[in-house]
Amino acid sequence: MTKAPRILVIEDEAQMRRFLRASLSNAGYQVLEAETAEQGLLQAAAQNPELVLLDLGLPDLDGLLVTERLRQWAKMPIIVISARGQEQDKIKALDAGADDYLTKPFGVGELLARLRVALRHAARTDAGDSQFSLGELEVDLARRQVRLRGEEVHLTPNEYRLLTTLIKHAGRVLTHRQLLREVWGPNATDQTPYLRVYMGQLRHKLEQDPGRPRYLLTEPGVGYRLRTDD
Repeated sequence: MTKAPRILVIEDEAQMRRFLRASLSNAGYQVLEAETAEQGLLQAAAQNPELVLLDLGLPDLDGLLVTERLRQWAKMPIIVISARGQEQDKIKALDAGADDYLTKPFGVGELLARLRVALRHAARTDAGDSQFSLGELEVDLARRQVRLRGEEVHLTPNEYRLLTTLIKHAGRVLTHRQLLREVWGPNATDQTPYLRVYMGQLRHKLEQDPGRPRYLLTEPGVGYRLRTDD
């Protein structure tokens, strides 16, 4: 029997913990709980959960610092859940190492979908799979080949690096700064217009309707996400 993934909930609000406990348990997950940042960091180290749900507004330490401390050693996905809904808050959390961001209040369906995406991405990363497929798009990372509806698509080196960076983090929101740093290097992190140009080129080559992209999605003011089948 496959062991149910363990989800560590770091949340100081009792009502929200009850909601998450019920929602996650009903969906078949094991739930670990912590009311403070200190408890959460200790639980993460001791239990090594498959995923962390992290509130930013903790009583003893800001969730951004918790994210940074976890990222010093932990690879598990971190999904931030917070009442802070401003774009800058999302950008700070993602740049600190979070994999995704949910603004309170949110529905059970959206929460579970984000969990599935994050866990699937973590499993694929661990497996080191060199084949990626999404609808009619197929990418052979070992051979550096991209096919759409069975036909090979020519990408420039920067377009290919942008696509493979999105694939590596499929389902996760990547900020403009993260993408620019990974694709063009640390000196290009302020060149957001440059990134928009290359994303537009990728969409024209890979999307059926570049003006209404199905897979290469914009997160307004934050960055981009490669949509998965969820």
